[in-house]
Amino acid sequence: MRRTMMATVLTLVILFAATGGAASPPEDKPAPLKIKVGDMAPDFTLLAYDGKGLNKISLHDYRGKKNVALAFYVFAFTGG
Repeated sequence: MRRTMMATVLTLVILFAATGGAASPPEDKPAPLKIKVGDMAPDFTLLAYDGKGLNKISLHDYRGKKNVALAFYVFAFTGG
């Protein structure tokens, strides 16, 4: 009983120290992006591997110059 109580107190002390000693105030999360069919895609930047290294690619680099098709494969490279 005493050992269990000591382990519980120790766990609470560690958790209290890990959170900075106080409860964090709730963060204001930005509203989710609402995109409809026909809307212009928002600009974003990602890393792309070209066979030699990683390069940053942004959507604004292609806007008005080329057509861009975005495809998202949710389970790609997950091993399942």
